[in-house]
Amino acid sequence: QALKIFEERGGDPARAGKRHALDPLLWKARKGDDPFWEAPFGQGRPGWHIECTAIALKNLPKASSTSITLQAGGSDLIFPHHYMTALQAKALTGVEFASCYSHSGMIGLDGEKMSKSKGNLVFVSKLRQEGVSPALIRIALFANRYSTDRMWSRELVDEANKLLTRLLSALSRQEVAPTFEVVQEIVNAISDDLNTPKVFDLLNTWSLKTEEGQVGGSPGEISRALDTYLGITL
Repeated sequence: QALKIFEERGGDPARAGKRHALDPLLWKARKGDDPFWEAPFGQGRPGWHIECTAIALKNLPKASSTSITLQAGGSDLIFPHHYMTALQAKALTGVEFASCYSHSGMIGLDGEKMSKSKGNLVFVSKLRQEGVSPALIRIALFANRYSTDRMWSRELVDEANKLLTRLLSALSRQEVAPTFEVVQEIVNAISDDLNTPKVFDLLNTWSLKTEEGQVGGSPGEISRALDTYLGITL
């Protein structure tokens, strides 16, 4: 399985002369008009993984017990790129590369990963031209955990719009359900590995309580919490 993924994501397991099929490329000899640098072992350029290792070790501030604090990216970078980058850094420094790793899930369309090569991209600029608000886009994106692969769809936007409409209605009232504990629970959910679905469950419940006539809260507290923790401005 590792060999298959390695090859699909830019690796070269069948390259002659390697000690192990999963060994990453360290230096690529110059070919044609490719960019190159002079080196004792010939003209060429660094491999993808060692290039990022070198840039990070040279330019990023060192953490207390690791080379850097955080390595992050899309889930498609976990292996081989971030795996190889971290291994090479540890081989060079003797310490773990990062204190924390964070990877976001991939967003697809119609059952496939979005990519330039397939031309199946959904652009925020186009959504905005169609009248989709920034708040609605964020709610749709945050409907699932950031680390899970998910699909963008019209249904996703419609469900997000239902929550947004309910929230706006609740926030437009002068008297709303209690908010202090709700904000504390939102903070707890965000602290739990950015558990945004939990946040939206809390907001939906709070909106329902407001519709039922419960009072004692401040709509401004909810608005400020959304802006501060999720960048959703209502």
